[in-house]
Parts: sequence; structure tokens; C-alpha cells
Amino acid sequence: MENDFFDSEVTVAVEVLRKGGIILYPTDTIWGIGCDATNALAVQKIYQLKQRPDSKSMIILIADERSLLQYVAAPDPVAFDFMQQQEQPTTIIFDHAIGLADNLTGEDGSVAIRLVKDPFCRHLVRRLQHPLVSTSANISGTPHAAHFESISDVIKNGVDHVVQWRRDDQPNTKPSRIIRWKSNGAYEVIRN
Repeated sequence: MENDFFDSEVTVAVEVLRKGGIILYPTDTIWGIGCDATNALAVQKIYQLKQRPDSKSMIILIADERSLLQYVAAPDPVAFDFMQQQEQPTTIIFDHAIGLADNLTGEDGSVAIRLVKDPFCRHLVRRLQHPLVSTSANISGTPHAAHFESISDVIKNGVDHVVQWRRDDQPNTKPSRIIRWKSNGAYEVIRN
């Protein structure tokens, strides 16, 4: 029965995403707002909802390392192993983003990518067949919401779909670690 619920939640969320909608969903870290990372109009909806300047780029989730080749021009091969070895959810900022909505990448052409291990998020990304935007479920400048009940009504009412899966979870989570990839295994920690 739980498998049916899981599958139906993924199906509904993917349908909304494919139509250019934005969703509120549980991630491998905190609750997030997401959309198809290749759809500029959907990305703009998230910026507007969060009251966030579009000059601040957002994180995208991918389901496997091969996807890196689709969204980063000539990624450092060392990064593939590094991503796979991370126990803690880790977002990596790569230079030379390609194939994504223009309003999603940094002004310098970079993109923040996390290889997601959470089963629900992996299924979403795989079924969507595009990377998924993942930004904290809050108004810009306010504290992030670790639990569903702490998400503001403005956010809950501002999305096109609220995922039912894991609403009752009380995880002790925090945003992902963020690093900027340099080359040959060298990186700079932005947020630990």
C-alpha cells in the first residue's frame, strides 16, 4: 500500500512539473520548492514566490553522475568519483553550465548540482528526465523550514502542488554542504 502511495505521489508531481508547475516536496535535506530546471518560466515562478532576486542561482538535483555530462561542459572526471563518495548531501558548484534555463545559472555561468540519493527525489528526477530545481521552502532571507509544518502558508499556497509524501517526518536535517569545484579534486568549501 505504501508503494502505491509513493508511486502516485511521484506521478502527480511529475505531471505538474511537465506542465511548467512548481512543487513543494521533501528532499534529502530540507523541504524544497522545485521545478523542471530546463523551464525558464517555471524557474521564474520560484524566484517570484520566494521574493528572491534572479541573480541568485539555485541548486539542481540529478539522479546519476552521467547527467553531469548533459549540464556541465567538460566536467573534471575526478568530480564523478567525488560526488559518489559523499555521505553527507553535498552540492557542488561547477563552471560552464549548459542545457539549463538561463535564469537558473549564476552570472558567471556556473551551476550548483547535487547528486541526490533520496529515493523520492531520485524517482522524481528520473521520471521527469530533467534535473529538478531544489531551493529551500521559504521566503528569501527567512530561516529555512526543516519540517513540513514549519513552512509558511505563503509558500504552501503559492506552489502548484504540495507533495503528500513524508509530511509527518520529523528529521533532524539541514541544508546541504556546498563546495565550489576547482579542478583535479581541488575544491573550496562555501557552506559546511
